[in-house]
Amino acid sequence: MPNEDVLIQTQGLAKSYVTADGSERQVLEDIDFTLRAGEIVAVLGKSGAGKSTFLRLVAGLSKPSGGEVTYMGSKVTGPVRGAGMVFQSFALFPWLTVLGNVELGLEAQNVGKAERRKRALAAIDLIGLDGYESAYPKELSGGMRQRVGFARALVTNPDVLLLDEPFSALDVLTAETLRGDMVDLWLDQKIPTRSILLVSHNIEEAVEMADRIVVFTSDPGRIRAQIHIPLPRPRDWNSAGFRQAVDQVYTLLTTTIGGGGKRGMRGDQLEFGSRLPEAPTQQVAALIDTLMEEKFRGRADLPELADYQNLSADDLFPLIDAMQLLGFARVGGGDIELTAVGKTFSDAEIDDRKRMFKEALLLNVPLAAHIDKVLRERPNHKAPAARFLRELEDHLSEEEAERTLDRLINWGRYAELFAYDYDTETFRYETEDA
Repeated sequence: MPNEDVLIQTQGLAKSYVTADGSERQVLEDIDFTLRAGEIVAVLGKSGAGKSTFLRLVAGLSKPSGGEVTYMGSKVTGPVRGAGMVFQSFALFPWLTVLGNVELGLEAQNVGKAERRKRALAAIDLIGLDGYESAYPKELSGGMRQRVGFARALVTNPDVLLLDEPFSALDVLTAETLRGDMVDLWLDQKIPTRSILLVSHNIEEAVEMADRIVVFTSDPGRIRAQIHIPLPRPRDWNSAGFRQAVDQVYTLLTTTIGGGGKRGMRGDQLEFGSRLPEAPTQQVAALIDTLMEEKFRGRADLPELADYQNLSADDLFPLIDAMQLLGFARVGGGDIELTAVGKTFSDAEIDDRKRMFKEALLLNVPLAAHIDKVLRERPNHKAPAARFLRELEDHLSEEEAERTLDRLINWGRYAELFAYDYDTETFRYETEDA
């Protein structure tokens, strides 16, 4: 007999995709997860962790490659009728009014017109949009449009509310207000939902809302840790307990498990076919300079640094991955500290910065060293990008290979390791006698 407190459960859940070039990419692997009644659970992980893919599998909107999802003891084989979903994009039909958009879910369930109208109006009132029933999405602010998304999800009386980064497209104050309103509705039991599963890229947001945080690793996504948040609500972002929980999550997200592998981001783990972090050189240099300010003096608490620079975790992590990879910084225990090389880089003039960046690329990034070697060995010091893409595609999908090469081009041009002509898609040295 199924446990009525267990709403959703996954066992050995896996998902892979076949890319355009025929290769397979493993997105999720061996996910064992349980969502129980009466809890809000947040899923966090770096870019590439498969968080949104996981949510779609749980909702029954995508089929797993391995393992299974069960909803209230029954295997999920299609969209879960007991789940309501709110997306990052507002996903409203512009030709329908607020009322029309909210009624859609009920119409799909063949609810009668009178009952549909009654329940939709109640949901609109509950979510704070009373008086806007006849308005069209273009007449609403971003926050109001997302409230319509919540009303549309809640009107079906879902047992589980699935939230895919629903606050990320909103400004800070609007997101804060809507988060607070949703938590209040949950605590006051004004919504029928028995559990909420939230995918987020905002660590503070997750600590504010969740009873439990599930931290995913990347490439492929696996559950690394689960953190229980026993703090009373409403939660003060500045309290010691709140900051401690935030630090714990940052530590988990920035600490490598074991030895790594070809997709690791640390220099001593990187191989030719490793993906590179999406970290423009200007932003890397700016973050190094920030760490050398009087406020930090070369060392910073990652949550404090993110807040100071107004960076989300998704924006910050690629930058610190690049700084570690290149030997400019070390990360541990939720803190980042510049190395001696990083401090020297901050104090250097532009030409010396370029030289140091070049040396770091050649030492730590096998792809950069390979391109440099090929250009040096060729009589005309030129090589087509297609040559390196073919080599990368032995390790990565076609799209990932292109993104990795584009990121290396950004780094290599800044370091004056090579020149790159986008018209002819050709690498070359800037001078023939290089």
